[in-house]
Amino acid sequence: MTSEVIAAAWVHVRDRRVLVVRPDGLDAFYLPGGKPEPFETYAEAAARETREEVGLVVDPADLTLFAEIVAPAHNRPPGTTVRLICFIGGKPDETPVAANEIAELAWFTSADAGRCAPAIQRLVAELVAAGLIS
Repeated sequence: MTSEVIAAAWVHVRDRRVLVVRPDGLDAFYLPGGKPEPFETYAEAAARETREEVGLVVDPADLTLFAEIVAPAHNRPPGTTVRLICFIGGKPDETPVAANEIAELAWFTSADAGRCAPAIQRLVAELVAAGLIS
């Protein structure tokens, strides 16, 4: 049996690196993001999860769809895929800080992609192709 998890995430690039987070108890890095609540748009979910996970306030109205990635879901039963709706945009002034279930945050280039969940590895390749990260 196959199943799909839908998640919304925020892509934040600074100095040709992308912001990634590692949740408590997991061995891979992800984007700030998560599953939308029933009443939320994907952009609203990405903004809420970003605030909860790294303390940055991003206005959903400032977000633009960057990519939609389907990949095997990391740390889920075999056959589970994730549909990751990735947004770019927003200009927070603050510095991100790991919060709630986030154990660690980092700024990755393509050289670090192997430390990421499969969907994030695909996103990193798209960021490289777009000339946004090294």
